[in-house]
Amino acid sequence: METRNTDYYLLDDLLTDEQKNIRAAVRDFVQTRFQPTVQQNFEDGKFPIELASEMADLGLFGPTLEEKYGGAGLDSVCYGLICQELERGDSGLRSFASVQSSLAMYAIYKHGTEEQRMKYLPKMAKGELIGCFGLTEPDHGSDPGGMKTHATKVDGGYVISGQKMWITNGTISDLAVVWAKLDGEIRGFIVEKGSKGFTAPEQHHKFSLRASITSELLLDEVRVPSNSLLPNVSGLKGPLQCLTQARFGIAFGVLGSAMDCYERTIRYTTERKQFDRPLAANQLVQAELAYMITEITKGQLLAHRLATLKDAGKMTPTHVSMAKMNNCAIALEIARKARDLHGANGISYEFHICRHMANLETVKTYEGTHNIHMLSIGRDVTGISAFS
Repeated sequence: METRNTDYYLLDDLLTDEQKNIRAAVRDFVQTRFQPTVQQNFEDGKFPIELASEMADLGLFGPTLEEKYGGAGLDSVCYGLICQELERGDSGLRSFASVQSSLAMYAIYKHGTEEQRMKYLPKMAKGELIGCFGLTEPDHGSDPGGMKTHATKVDGGYVISGQKMWITNGTISDLAVVWAKLDGEIRGFIVEKGSKGFTAPEQHHKFSLRASITSELLLDEVRVPSNSLLPNVSGLKGPLQCLTQARFGIAFGVLGSAMDCYERTIRYTTERKQFDRPLAANQLVQAELAYMITEITKGQLLAHRLATLKDAGKMTPTHVSMAKMNNCAIALEIARKARDLHGANGISYEFHICRHMANLETVKTYEGTHNIHMLSIGRDVTGISAFS
Protein backbone atom coordinates (compact mmCIF):
# COMPACT_ATOMS: atom_id res chain seq x y z
CA MET A 1 0.00 0.00 0.00
CA GLU A 2 1.41 3.40 -0.96
CA THR A 3 1.38 6.19 1.61
CA ARG A 4 2.44 9.77 1.41
CA ASN A 5 5.72 10.70 3.04
CA THR A 6 6.20 13.61 5.43
CA ASP A 7 6.68 16.15 2.62
CA TYR A 8 2.94 16.66 2.27
CA TYR A 9 3.20 20.26 1.00
CA LEU A 10 6.10 19.48 -1.37
CA LEU A 11 8.59 21.62 0.51
CA ASP A 12 11.38 19.77 -1.28
CA ASP A 13 10.54 22.00 -4.23
CA LEU A 14 11.97 24.89 -2.17
CA LEU A 15 15.23 23.12 -1.37
CA THR A 16 18.46 23.38 -3.33
CA ASP A 17 20.39 20.32 -4.44
CA GLU A 18 22.99 21.07 -1.77
CA GLN A 19 20.34 21.13 0.95
CA LYS A 20 18.85 17.84 -0.23
CA ASN A 21 22.26 16.18 -0.50
CA ILE A 22 23.26 17.24 3.01
CA ARG A 23 19.97 15.96 4.39
CA ALA A 24 20.46 12.65 2.60
CA ALA A 25 24.01 12.25 3.88
CA VAL A 26 23.03 12.88 7.49
CA ARG A 27 20.01 10.59 7.20
CA ASP A 28 22.22 7.81 5.86
CA PHE A 29 24.71 8.29 8.71
CA VAL A 30 21.96 8.15 11.31
CA GLN A 31 20.36 5.06 9.79
CA THR A 32 23.55 3.07 9.25
CA ARG A 33 25.79 4.16 12.11
CA PHE A 34 23.53 5.37 14.92
CA GLN A 35 20.18 3.57 14.70
CA PRO A 36 21.51 -0.01 15.06
CA THR A 37 22.66 0.67 18.63
CA VAL A 38 20.36 3.44 19.84
CA GLN A 39 18.00 1.15 21.77
CA GLN A 40 20.87 -0.45 23.66
CA ASN A 41 22.50 2.91 24.32
CA PHE A 42 19.20 4.28 25.60
CA GLU A 43 18.79 1.31 27.92
CA ASP A 44 22.39 1.54 29.13
CA GLY A 45 22.31 5.32 29.53
CA LYS A 46 25.25 5.70 27.16
CA PHE A 47 26.11 8.16 24.40
CA PRO A 48 28.14 6.70 21.49
CA ILE A 49 31.00 9.19 21.68
CA GLU A 50 32.96 7.00 19.27
CA LEU A 51 30.80 8.48 16.47
CA ALA A 52 32.06 12.02 17.10
CA SER A 53 34.89 11.73 14.60
CA GLU A 54 32.51 10.52 11.89
CA MET A 55 30.17 13.39 12.63
CA ALA A 56 33.09 15.77 12.30
CA ASP A 57 34.05 14.21 8.97
CA LEU A 58 30.51 14.92 7.76
CA GLY A 59 30.93 18.56 8.77
CA LEU A 60 28.25 18.47 11.49
CA PHE A 61 30.12 20.65 13.98
CA GLY A 62 29.91 24.39 13.30
CA PRO A 63 28.69 23.87 9.72
CA THR A 64 27.60 27.49 9.25
CA LEU A 65 30.96 28.97 10.26
CA GLU A 66 33.56 30.15 7.75
CA GLU A 67 36.11 27.69 6.46
CA LYS A 68 39.00 29.26 8.36
CA TYR A 69 37.25 28.21 11.58
CA GLY A 70 36.59 24.70 10.29
CA GLY A 71 33.05 25.29 9.03
CA ALA A 72 31.57 24.95 5.58
CA GLY A 73 29.67 28.23 5.41
CA LEU A 74 26.33 26.43 5.03
CA ASP A 75 23.04 28.31 5.09
CA SER A 76 20.49 28.06 7.87
CA VAL A 77 18.21 25.65 6.02
CA CYS A 78 21.12 23.22 5.75
CA TYR A 79 21.82 23.50 9.46
CA GLY A 80 18.15 23.02 10.28
CA LEU A 81 17.94 19.90 8.12
CA ILE A 82 21.06 18.53 9.81
CA CYS A 83 19.34 18.92 13.18
CA GLN A 84 16.15 17.37 11.82
CA GLU A 85 17.93 14.25 10.59
CA LEU A 86 20.01 13.85 13.74
CA GLU A 87 16.87 13.99 15.87
CA ARG A 88 15.16 11.42 13.66
CA GLY A 89 17.71 9.16 15.30
CA ASP A 90 17.45 10.51 18.84
CA SER A 91 17.13 13.86 20.60
CA GLY A 92 20.37 13.08 22.41
CA LEU A 93 22.29 12.86 19.14
CA ARG A 94 20.99 16.23 18.01
CA SER A 95 21.68 17.70 21.46
CA PHE A 96 25.30 16.56 21.29
CA ALA A 97 25.86 18.31 17.96
CA SER A 98 23.72 21.31 18.90
CA VAL A 99 25.65 22.05 22.10
CA GLN A 100 28.95 21.65 20.29
CA SER A 101 27.92 23.93 17.41
CA SER A 102 25.26 26.39 18.53
CA LEU A 103 26.32 26.90 22.13
CA ALA A 104 30.01 26.23 22.72
CA MET A 105 31.42 27.02 19.26
CA TYR A 106 29.01 29.89 18.63
CA ALA A 107 29.82 31.49 22.00
CA ILE A 108 33.52 31.53 21.13
CA TYR A 109 32.84 32.67 17.55
CA LYS A 110 30.43 35.45 18.51
CA HIS A 111 31.90 36.69 21.77
CA GLY A 112 35.54 35.64 21.67
CA THR A 113 38.73 37.14 20.31
CA GLU A 114 40.27 36.08 17.01
CA GLU A 115 43.00 34.37 19.01
CA GLN A 116 40.38 32.34 20.89
CA ARG A 117 38.54 31.49 17.68
CA MET A 118 41.66 30.17 15.97
CA LYS A 119 42.78 28.28 19.06
CA TYR A 120 39.56 26.37 19.62
CA LEU A 121 37.14 26.41 16.68
CA PRO A 122 39.09 24.44 14.03
CA LYS A 123 39.78 21.67 16.54
CA MET A 124 36.16 21.67 17.69
CA ALA A 125 35.00 21.41 14.07
CA LYS A 126 37.22 18.34 13.66
CA GLY A 127 35.84 16.79 16.83
CA GLU A 128 39.27 16.96 18.44
CA LEU A 129 37.84 19.15 21.19
CA ILE A 130 34.34 18.70 22.63
CA GLY A 131 32.63 21.64 24.29
CA CYS A 132 29.76 22.27 26.66
CA PHE A 133 27.83 25.33 27.85
CA GLY A 134 27.44 26.13 31.52
CA LEU A 135 24.49 28.44 32.21
CA THR A 136 21.72 26.60 34.11
CA GLU A 137 22.14 26.19 37.85
CA PRO A 138 20.32 24.01 40.42
CA ASP A 139 18.20 26.96 41.59
CA HIS A 140 18.16 29.06 38.41
CA GLY A 141 16.71 27.65 35.20
CA SER A 142 14.18 30.04 33.67
CA ASP A 143 15.82 32.89 35.62
CA PRO A 144 19.48 32.67 34.60
CA GLY A 145 20.09 36.22 35.76
CA GLY A 146 19.84 34.97 39.33
CA MET A 147 22.91 32.74 38.93
CA LYS A 148 25.18 32.31 41.93
CA THR A 149 28.33 31.27 40.08
CA HIS A 150 30.79 34.12 40.43
CA ALA A 151 34.22 35.16 39.22
CA THR A 152 36.80 37.32 40.97
CA LYS A 153 39.62 39.19 39.26
CA VAL A 154 43.07 38.20 40.52
CA ASP A 155 46.59 38.76 39.28
CA GLY A 156 46.93 37.13 35.87
CA GLY A 157 43.37 35.93 35.58
CA TYR A 158 40.18 35.05 37.39
CA VAL A 159 38.95 32.66 40.06
CA ILE A 160 35.54 31.07 39.41
CA SER A 161 33.33 29.28 41.93
CA GLY A 162 29.86 27.82 41.51
CA GLN A 163 27.76 24.95 40.22
CA LYS A 164 26.02 24.31 36.91
CA MET A 165 23.37 21.67 36.31
CA TRP A 166 21.81 19.75 33.38
CA ILE A 167 24.83 20.32 31.15
CA THR A 168 24.86 18.24 27.96
CA ASN A 169 28.33 16.87 27.07
CA GLY A 170 29.84 18.11 30.34
CA THR A 171 31.58 14.93 31.44
CA ILE A 172 33.19 14.30 28.04
CA SER A 173 34.02 17.92 27.27
CA ASP A 174 37.50 19.29 26.80
CA LEU A 175 36.30 22.81 27.51
CA ALA A 176 33.28 24.52 28.99
CA VAL A 177 31.89 27.97 28.25
CA VAL A 178 30.91 28.99 31.77
CA TRP A 179 28.79 32.03 32.58
CA ALA A 180 29.50 33.71 35.91
CA LYS A 181 28.98 37.06 37.60
CA LEU A 182 32.05 39.28 37.63
CA ASP A 183 31.50 42.43 39.70
CA GLY A 184 27.77 41.74 39.42
CA GLU A 185 27.81 41.49 35.59
CA ILE A 186 27.36 38.18 33.73
CA ARG A 187 30.46 37.29 31.74
CA GLY A 188 31.57 34.24 29.77
CA PHE A 189 34.75 32.25 30.42
CA ILE A 190 36.43 29.34 28.65
CA VAL A 191 37.33 26.75 31.27
CA GLU A 192 39.51 23.91 30.05
CA LYS A 193 39.33 20.33 31.26
CA GLY A 194 42.00 19.61 33.84
CA SER A 195 41.81 23.04 35.47
CA LYS A 196 42.35 22.59 39.20
CA GLY A 197 39.03 22.59 41.06
CA PHE A 198 36.95 21.90 37.93
CA THR A 199 35.03 18.62 37.76
CA ALA A 200 32.09 17.45 35.66
CA PRO A 201 30.38 14.41 37.21
CA GLU A 202 27.74 12.73 35.08
CA GLN A 203 24.09 12.87 36.15
CA HIS A 204 22.38 9.48 36.12
CA HIS A 205 18.89 8.13 36.89
CA LYS A 206 17.13 9.89 34.01
CA PHE A 207 13.90 8.77 32.39
CA SER A 208 14.63 10.95 29.34
CA LEU A 209 17.59 11.67 27.05
CA ARG A 210 19.21 8.48 28.26
CA ALA A 211 21.39 8.15 25.14
CA SER A 212 22.92 11.51 26.02
CA ILE A 213 25.49 12.64 28.55
CA THR A 214 24.11 15.05 31.14
CA SER A 215 26.41 16.49 33.77
CA GLU A 216 27.02 18.86 36.61
CA LEU A 217 29.84 21.37 36.43
CA LEU A 218 31.49 21.96 39.78
CA LEU A 219 33.86 24.91 40.07
CA ASP A 220 35.74 25.16 43.33
CA GLU A 221 37.93 28.25 43.11
CA VAL A 222 38.98 27.42 39.57
CA ARG A 223 41.74 29.71 38.42
CA VAL A 224 41.70 30.62 34.70
CA PRO A 225 44.04 32.94 32.78
CA SER A 226 43.04 36.43 31.66
CA ASN A 227 42.66 35.29 28.06
CA SER A 228 39.91 32.86 29.06
CA LEU A 229 37.41 35.72 29.31
CA LEU A 230 35.08 36.18 26.31
CA PRO A 231 35.59 39.95 26.02
CA ASN A 232 33.01 40.99 23.46
CA VAL A 233 29.82 40.77 25.52
CA SER A 234 28.50 41.32 29.03
CA GLY A 235 25.13 40.69 30.64
CA LEU A 236 22.46 38.14 29.78
CA LYS A 237 22.69 39.17 26.12
CA GLY A 238 25.71 36.88 25.75
CA PRO A 239 24.23 33.52 26.75
CA LEU A 240 20.80 34.39 25.34
CA GLN A 241 22.25 35.03 21.87
CA CYS A 242 23.80 31.57 22.01
CA LEU A 243 20.53 30.02 23.15
CA THR A 244 18.74 31.65 20.22
CA GLN A 245 21.06 29.74 17.88
CA ALA A 246 20.44 26.47 19.67
CA ARG A 247 16.67 26.97 19.83
CA PHE A 248 16.69 27.47 16.08
CA GLY A 249 18.14 23.99 15.68
CA ILE A 250 15.61 22.54 18.11
CA ALA A 251 12.71 23.94 16.04
CA PHE A 252 13.92 21.80 13.14
CA GLY A 253 15.21 18.93 15.24
CA VAL A 254 11.98 17.97 16.98
CA LEU A 255 10.30 17.67 13.59
CA GLY A 256 12.70 14.79 12.96
CA SER A 257 11.37 12.97 16.02
CA ALA A 258 7.80 13.71 14.95
CA MET A 259 8.46 12.48 11.41
CA ASP A 260 9.98 9.25 12.67
CA CYS A 261 6.98 8.64 14.94
CA TYR A 262 4.53 9.40 12.13
CA GLU A 263 6.26 7.24 9.54
CA ARG A 264 6.49 4.31 11.96
CA THR A 265 2.82 4.74 12.83
CA ILE A 266 1.73 4.84 9.18
CA ARG A 267 3.63 1.62 8.60
CA TYR A 268 2.30 -0.03 11.76
CA THR A 269 -1.36 0.88 11.29
CA THR A 270 -1.45 -0.12 7.63
CA GLU A 271 0.28 -3.47 8.25
CA ARG A 272 -1.26 -4.53 11.57
CA LYS A 273 -4.71 -6.07 11.35
CA GLN A 274 -7.41 -6.22 13.98
CA PHE A 275 -10.91 -7.56 13.32
CA ASP A 276 -9.75 -8.70 9.86
CA ARG A 277 -8.72 -5.29 8.55
CA PRO A 278 -5.82 -2.86 8.96
CA LEU A 279 -5.92 -0.52 11.93
CA ALA A 280 -5.66 2.34 9.44
CA ALA A 281 -9.07 1.42 8.03
CA ASN A 282 -10.72 2.84 11.14
CA GLN A 283 -11.97 6.41 11.17
CA LEU A 284 -10.47 7.26 14.57
CA VAL A 285 -7.04 6.05 13.46
CA GLN A 286 -7.21 8.04 10.23
CA ALA A 287 -8.22 11.14 12.20
CA GLU A 288 -5.09 10.79 14.36
CA LEU A 289 -2.87 10.27 11.31
CA ALA A 290 -4.40 13.32 9.63
CA TYR A 291 -3.67 15.37 12.76
CA MET A 292 -0.06 14.19 12.79
CA ILE A 293 0.77 15.03 9.19
CA THR A 294 -1.05 18.36 9.40
CA GLU A 295 0.93 19.46 12.46
CA ILE A 296 4.20 18.22 10.95
CA THR A 297 3.48 20.23 7.81
CA LYS A 298 2.67 23.37 9.78
CA GLY A 299 5.88 22.88 11.77
CA GLN A 300 7.90 22.47 8.57
CA LEU A 301 6.50 25.70 7.15
CA LEU A 302 7.27 27.54 10.37
CA ALA A 303 10.83 26.18 10.50
CA HIS A 304 11.58 26.85 6.83
CA ARG A 305 10.34 30.44 7.07
CA LEU A 306 12.41 30.89 10.24
CA ALA A 307 15.52 29.78 8.35
CA THR A 308 14.90 32.19 5.48
CA LEU A 309 14.37 35.03 7.97
CA LYS A 310 17.62 34.08 9.69
CA ASP A 311 19.65 34.17 6.50
CA ALA A 312 18.02 37.48 5.54
CA GLY A 313 19.04 38.99 8.89
CA LYS A 314 15.39 39.50 9.86
CA MET A 315 15.00 36.77 12.50
CA THR A 316 14.20 37.89 16.04
CA PRO A 317 14.48 35.90 19.29
CA THR A 318 10.69 35.73 19.53
CA HIS A 319 10.49 34.31 16.01
CA VAL A 320 12.65 31.51 17.36
CA SER A 321 10.56 31.25 20.52
CA MET A 322 7.42 30.70 18.47
CA ALA A 323 8.98 27.95 16.36
CA LYS A 324 10.65 26.22 19.32
CA MET A 325 7.50 26.42 21.43
CA ASN A 326 5.13 25.22 18.72
CA ASN A 327 7.25 22.49 17.22
CA CYS A 328 8.24 20.96 20.57
CA ALA A 329 4.60 20.87 21.65
CA ILE A 330 3.32 19.26 18.46
CA ALA A 331 6.19 16.78 18.30
CA LEU A 332 5.45 15.61 21.84
CA GLU A 333 1.74 15.32 21.09
CA ILE A 334 2.47 13.35 17.91
CA ALA A 335 4.72 10.99 19.86
CA ARG A 336 1.97 10.45 22.44
CA LYS A 337 -0.61 9.71 19.74
CA ALA A 338 1.84 7.37 18.02
CA ARG A 339 2.43 5.54 21.28
CA ASP A 340 -1.32 5.12 21.72
CA LEU A 341 -1.82 3.84 18.16
CA HIS A 342 0.91 1.24 18.68
CA GLY A 343 -1.01 -0.15 21.65
CA ALA A 344 1.13 -2.20 24.00
CA ASN A 345 3.91 -2.23 21.40
CA GLY A 346 4.21 1.52 21.88
CA ILE A 347 6.24 1.05 25.05
CA SER A 348 8.65 -1.45 23.50
CA TYR A 349 12.17 -0.42 22.53
CA GLU A 350 11.66 -2.33 19.30
CA PHE A 351 9.22 0.28 18.01
CA HIS A 352 11.18 3.38 19.16
CA ILE A 353 8.09 5.51 19.86
CA CYS A 354 8.27 5.73 23.66
CA ARG A 355 11.95 6.69 23.47
CA HIS A 356 11.09 9.69 21.31
CA MET A 357 8.19 10.54 23.62
CA ALA A 358 10.36 10.47 26.73
CA ASN A 359 13.07 12.55 25.05
CA LEU A 360 10.63 15.18 23.86
CA GLU A 361 9.43 15.75 27.42
CA THR A 362 12.91 17.13 28.08
CA VAL A 363 13.31 19.01 24.80
CA LYS A 364 10.02 20.83 25.42
CA THR A 365 11.49 22.03 28.73
CA TYR A 366 15.13 22.82 28.09
CA GLU A 367 16.46 26.00 26.50
CA GLY A 368 13.30 27.82 27.49
CA THR A 369 10.14 26.16 28.73
CA HIS A 370 6.94 26.25 26.68
CA ASN A 371 5.41 28.83 29.00
CA ILE A 372 8.45 31.10 29.09
CA HIS A 373 8.51 31.20 25.28
CA MET A 374 4.79 31.93 25.28
CA LEU A 375 5.30 34.83 27.68
CA SER A 376 8.18 36.13 25.58
CA ILE A 377 5.88 36.26 22.57
CA GLY A 378 3.17 37.85 24.71
CA ARG A 379 5.57 40.56 25.80
CA ASP A 380 6.58 41.16 22.21
CA VAL A 381 3.04 41.57 20.89
CA THR A 382 1.73 43.67 23.80
CA GLY A 383 4.77 45.61 24.88
CA ILE A 384 4.01 44.54 28.47
CA SER A 385 6.16 42.07 30.39
CA ALA A 386 4.34 39.51 32.52
CA PHE A 387 7.61 38.43 34.14
CA SER A 388 10.81 40.07 35.29
